[in-house]
Amino acid sequence: MPYSDVDRFAGESIPVSEDAVPVVDAEAAAGDGPGWLRAHADALRSVAVERGAVLVRGLGLREPADAAGASRALTSELMTELEGFAPRTALPGGVYSSSQWPPDQPMCMHHELSSAARYPRWLVLSCLEQGSSGGAVSVADARAVLADLPAGVVAPFERDGWQLVRNYSPLLGVALADAFGTDDRAAVSAYCAAHGITHEWTDAGGLRTRQTLPAVVEHPQTGERCWFNQIAFLNEWTMDPAVRELLLSEFGADGLPFTTFRGDGAALDRATVDTINEVYDRHTVPVPWREGDLLLIDNIAAAHSRAPYRGERRVVVALGDPLARVGP
Repeated sequence: MPYSDVDRFAGESIPVSEDAVPVVDAEAAAGDGPGWLRAHADALRSVAVERGAVLVRGLGLREPADAAGASRALTSELMTELEGFAPRTALPGGVYSSSQWPPDQPMCMHHELSSAARYPRWLVLSCLEQGSSGGAVSVADARAVLADLPAGVVAPFERDGWQLVRNYSPLLGVALADAFGTDDRAAVSAYCAAHGITHEWTDAGGLRTRQTLPAVVEHPQTGERCWFNQIAFLNEWTMDPAVRELLLSEFGADGLPFTTFRGDGAALDRATVDTINEVYDRHTVPVPWREGDLLLIDNIAAAHSRAPYRGERRVVVALGDPLARVGP
């Protein structure tokens, strides 16, 4: 999907790179990044829809407050995260830290909160510190991934959806308060019932949930079909083998923090999960970001990932313009 039309930027001659992830130079912001972003928000969102993401350089983002102001300029509403798969730290201005995921483990391709009752239409990532090495962010076009997946892999998921099973406990997984905004059992049960999440309170004092979700959705703007799920990322076969074996030995197959199934409840074999990840790999495009950059991702049109890293890495995340999940 080539992109070279800069006329969308209000008739201004703003250079857009020909790289796979378009890079827009915002040096003209002249110290007013939010104002510049508001003036060009429609154009930037248009590029993100077409290409999955767009990188804005020259905003000079240094602090969370800078990131919050920039994120609000590109969205109409910043949402509160619920049902996240890893804890975050809430920051002033309605934004968050990046997920507290082990730095030596990759975050494989995923769409933010695609398994939650509400998920963001837009994902805004602001790079305040890159770390000393690693930590690359990449994106993959969900439309291209769907077109490239074997029909035999897609068909059962498109017909029946996919299932996500999660365990929340004092020893494993995300804490209830982080995932649901409360640790009150009655409130958590009410939330699950309201959103079609089957749940049970375990003898060990934890919570186990199961939900069936759509694997393919229509893009809300273009109507294109998108592979929109966490089938591979949250499956046990994507885990580091040593971590998977340790968790299985300690907690058993029913006690993993999360894993996925076909919509009819059938277990996934490693070959299916590997095939999905291999297709993601073929469509993975690295983002050439630097400290101070902002990345706007169309959360439905593109999945994103994060490589392992070392050193101090600060990325501020904004979840913009929530949409309600539909059934499988």
